[in-house]
Amino acid sequence: MSDPIQDPTTTGPAPEPAIAELMATRCTSCGSQLAYAPGTSYLRCTCMSQVEIADAGHVVEQAYEAWARENAGQSPVAASVLRTLRCDGCGAQMQSANLSDSCQFCAGHLVAVSAVEGTVAPSGVLPFALDSSAAQAAVVKWVQSRWLAPNALKDVNGTEALRGTYVPHWAFDADTTTDYTGQRGEEYWEGEGEERTREVRWYSARGTTKRRFDDVLVVGTTTLSEKQLDDLTPWDTASIVPFQPGYLAGYSTVSYDVDPAAGLEKAKQKMAGPIRKDVEKDIGGDEQRVHSLQTAYANVMFTLLLLPVWIMTYMYAGKQWQVMVNATTGEVIGKRPYSPVKVTLAILAALAVVITLIVLFLRN
Repeated sequence: MSDPIQDPTTTGPAPEPAIAELMATRCTSCGSQLAYAPGTSYLRCTCMSQVEIADAGHVVEQAYEAWARENAGQSPVAASVLRTLRCDGCGAQMQSANLSDSCQFCAGHLVAVSAVEGTVAPSGVLPFALDSSAAQAAVVKWVQSRWLAPNALKDVNGTEALRGTYVPHWAFDADTTTDYTGQRGEEYWEGEGEERTREVRWYSARGTTKRRFDDVLVVGTTTLSEKQLDDLTPWDTASIVPFQPGYLAGYSTVSYDVDPAAGLEKAKQKMAGPIRKDVEKDIGGDEQRVHSLQTAYANVMFTLLLLPVWIMTYMYAGKQWQVMVNATTGEVIGKRPYSPVKVTLAILAALAVVITLIVLFLRN
């Protein structure tokens, strides 16, 4: 991990990262590690002791315009700020930008309880609903359904470990007003009989559409595949609870490196599709041409959410492959190798079917 960036106007070494305030994760009964129990609202110890996670009230949203004024439209991303995490088990120290992590020496749980000044703190968390066994079962089912994959891949699920990880996402709400210009096409027919042709008569169109967007999710990190994470949708947003550090115990939590300004631009890109469909519907007719769109965004609110993912990374044929599991729905998304032999056999089988159909057609 790279060292903190130094201010070019100063001399001497960069200041030491501050020691983060960590949540106590030791069981008061036996001294073992407490970890969040998926699907519950408490921490559980191996001795079966339980500690209830306090209710933090409600998920708080921020007004984007107010944030932009206070931060001049930008702020340090949490992933760029290192903190020193000191394990309360073995006493080892490590530097990390993550909100939660594991001790490199004793695998103790390290959970920061406060955000770095100037960064956005998470307001909501979607707790893990599937434990590692359930996630493992989902991966096994996914692997077995990939019949074009090499046979050796069937053994990967039994040897590779799944890592429970909370992934940062921005959630945006906005009221949109869109002024548009375009053309409405109305079909008519020319000629008679076989000479009859379909024509379109075009008319100028302009107007305004409005739409309210709620919880437009944008991946807040570039360390994982944005496409794969988007493919894990839908997320059970109805089960999101106010953030409490206890939900992170036993899991790693990636800090965001996409700031709110960049997140909003991505959210606008996601809003563009529904807005265009609204405009086409408003134009009406049989066909539509959209010439220009001018969209204004009002009452923009945002919040930082942590969403749960089981991640498995494995090596096959000298290449790294990654599989992700939505830890609330069990949806599995991933990349896997293809067996050249199986692909060839599938192509030959398809060709055989086509040739057979052609022969039968010619005979008839």
